[in-house]
Amino acid sequence: MKRTLARGLMNVLPMAISLWLFWSLFVSLDGLGVLLLELLGIDTHVRGEGFILVGLLVFVVGLAFSVSPIAWLYAWLERQLMRFPLFKSVYGSIRDIASLMNRDGKPKQQKTVLVKQANGGFVVGFIMTDKPPRPLLDALPEGDWVPVLFQLSYQMAGVTSLVKREDLIPVDWSFEEAMRFNLTAGISQTPQRQE
Repeated sequence: MKRTLARGLMNVLPMAISLWLFWSLFVSLDGLGVLLLELLGIDTHVRGEGFILVGLLVFVVGLAFSVSPIAWLYAWLERQLMRFPLFKSVYGSIRDIASLMNRDGKPKQQKTVLVKQANGGFVVGFIMTDKPPRPLLDALPEGDWVPVLFQLSYQMAGVTSLVKREDLIPVDWSFEEAMRFNLTAGISQTPQRQE
């Protein structure tokens, strides 16, 4: 009985939480769109119209950013706002996370690697870029150093360490699969295909 209940819970809970999160996002965006419609004096009550409006607005903004003057104006506004330290920290972090999800067709730079630990074990990490910032390179001893992200399980947080490239073991594993493995502490693994 207890085992059957646990099996049912483990199968239903992830789906229920995912559907709830997507439904909450839909309702929130729909509410935002309805608010915009009401501000324009349009008073209708069809579920989803606000969501469609927000989707169309995001699409129009995407089109607008393909026009040079608008992209230039936005870049100028962004540079002005980045002068404020708190805004720069928050906005910069969010922008960097968003850029991880959308590379506009560019190949992903992240590489999965293993790093040997002092106790003989290995840690899965990710080379996020091949070039550390100049101030870090100037402070480090000679060597080919790269920043390696060690993702913490069940968090969006991680630890970035500078590691010599010669101490890394490249792994032929996609960033997405390796990240899922790290985020779930090894519980979530993509089934291996039979060859």
